Amino acid sequence: MSDTASAKVQQPADFTSSKQQVKAGSPNDFLKSVIGKKVIVRLNSGIDYHGTLSCLDGYMNIAMEDTEEFVDGALKSAYGDAFIRGNNVLYITSLDA
Repeated sequence: MSDTASAKVQQPADFTSSKQQVKAGSPNDFLKSVIGKKVIVRLNSGIDYHGTLSCLDGYMNIAMEDTEEFVDGALKSAYGDAFIRGNNVLYITSLDA
């Protein structure tokens, strides 16, 4: 096979130099690390709850404090404590860096 006929194989991009790096760890490690911190809980319906994660169980049932409800990005209601049933949770993200 000649040099002109051979196909060049591109190497994958080096993701370690990227600004956005994935942290290693399990979802359970993440959940343990955000207890007592500010989080956003997004429901399957698209509604967001911002507040302090008090506790959660193996079914993803969530207890939050100082909770605010956001619908389409607008503040809808403010609650002291909120309890969210786990089967409604789409994801949880941390607001603390």
